[in-house]
Amino acid sequence: MRAMSADVVVIGGGATGVGVARDAAMRGLRVVLLERADLAQGTSGRFHGLLHSGARYVVSDPGSARECAEENAIVSRIHADAVERTGGMFVVTPEDDLDYSERFVTAAEQTGVACEELSPTEALRLEPRLNPGIKRAFAVNDAAVDGWQMVWGAARSAREHGATVLTYHEVTDLVVEGEGQERRVVAVRARGLKTGEDLSISCAMVVNAAGPWGGRLTAMAGSQAIEIVAGAGIMIAVNHRVVNHVINRCVYPADGDILVPDHTVSIIGTTDSRIPDPDHIPIPRQEVAQMLDAGEALIPGFRQARLVHAWAGARPLVRDKRVAGTDTRHMSRSMTVLRHSQAEGLGGLITVAGGKLTTYRLMAKNTVDAVCAELGVERPCTTDTEAVPGSEHGRSYHVTHRLAAREQDRLENQTVCECELVTRKMLTDLMDEQPDASFDDLRRQLRIGMGPCQGGFCAARVAGVHACHGRADAAEATELLRTFLRHRWIGLWSILHGEQVREAALDFWMLQGTLDVEDLPTAAPPAAAATPIADAEDGEQDPAEFAAAMAALAAPPGPALAAAGGKLTLTEPRQEAGA
Repeated sequence: MRAMSADVVVIGGGATGVGVARDAAMRGLRVVLLERADLAQGTSGRFHGLLHSGARYVVSDPGSARECAEENAIVSRIHADAVERTGGMFVVTPEDDLDYSERFVTAAEQTGVACEELSPTEALRLEPRLNPGIKRAFAVNDAAVDGWQMVWGAARSAREHGATVLTYHEVTDLVVEGEGQERRVVAVRARGLKTGEDLSISCAMVVNAAGPWGGRLTAMAGSQAIEIVAGAGIMIAVNHRVVNHVINRCVYPADGDILVPDHTVSIIGTTDSRIPDPDHIPIPRQEVAQMLDAGEALIPGFRQARLVHAWAGARPLVRDKRVAGTDTRHMSRSMTVLRHSQAEGLGGLITVAGGKLTTYRLMAKNTVDAVCAELGVERPCTTDTEAVPGSEHGRSYHVTHRLAAREQDRLENQTVCECELVTRKMLTDLMDEQPDASFDDLRRQLRIGMGPCQGGFCAARVAGVHACHGRADAAEATELLRTFLRHRWIGLWSILHGEQVREAALDFWMLQGTLDVEDLPTAAPPAAAATPIADAEDGEQDPAEFAAAMAALAAPPGPALAAAGGKLTLTEPRQEAGA
């Protein structure tokens, strides 16, 4: 077993955990971060891409609204390369009561959240596809944020300040010494999922930033001081930007009331329900239909847009005993930083939960303030003033942020993914920086296969680059391709209808009918390629039915397609992290 030591061990590689690692390292503490999968592979990578202005919560949660408004400006500055300043609107549709909009205006003034009323005519001029029957509209400071880009920027900053970031390391135990009120967490044990190496890290403090999985960490330490509830929600991407502003429905927070333009697609979300296990989240077809109905109220004709991907994520909510245990929609979005030493006499452990991606930096600041208080040191936080690597210029990205670069290098640098304008050099440079990264890890950072074709055209090219760049032989590259495709395909199960079925049939024919991907040389599956996180709806998709549907649309059906229905494991109901 390898031994290490640190002042602080942070468990969880989402936005909050990485933010804590960065903040603590910037204050001169020795930091080790452990994440059981890739960075931002859980909750922080599975949301709708919204950087909140705070307006959503002015009525339901004024405290969260103020925090979001303040952190929106800070995050936009220190993570400029991850934020697109789209602006946003709250609109009252023909189906909505005007009473809430009056409360909304008053609450925005009281919380200091920027809000300007627009005439319906002006709103329709800015967004012509809006429901022409809208009654009122308000401009707010919403923006779009790339969660992966943001988290990796913070991680690179943390490393520059001396932090050690270990991905694919699963915590197996928290070592507690002492009895009663003298108990203390003194070490963390973990196992490298790719290396098989056991690791023990002695430390002064442990920060539990594991999100909806945080309860598993507190249980390891024998703690019962906090109950973390997993509030699940689904999101759906359509194949183009149907709007250029974030569009919110001006109602009390509800399902399907946010539409976010995110890079080359638009995302609608989200639902909210309690689930027992954040590794297994259903994506029910009735919730997909619910999202389409909600989108139609905002944008008439939304049902006709091609749906390209569905996914699910889980929010880490602290159980609010004022509402029913299953009512995650009405649990507070405020952050909780719990010092277990004060709550139950268990030293060396702090749990952080709740909050929003928008407020991750503030959550990290408050957490590291608590760490410093436990350690008896006074060191100021400076994360609000120092930009992360790549954002020093202070310029936010735009949807065309990669286009100018491709105009300059298109003749010398092969474009591997046309949808997201990913080049061969971008891919090989990241492979050199992160030689152990899986195909899916590279996808999250570069957005490979994230556009309208969902990897149909670029996936095989990326696998080829792996082989040509010396990162894998032919069989290993093929296995990387298979794993990638299974993760992409799972996000299609609940949305296979209309034009998306034809797109799926085309991709299926190219990859199986033409390349015969399932009969290429085999190799062992990539180590720790992904961690289970969500399920498609069990029993909804029969292998024979899927093969028949593909065959009917891709007529004349050949034997490769017919065989593929049973060979390419598209019917496994498990959606995995990054899918």
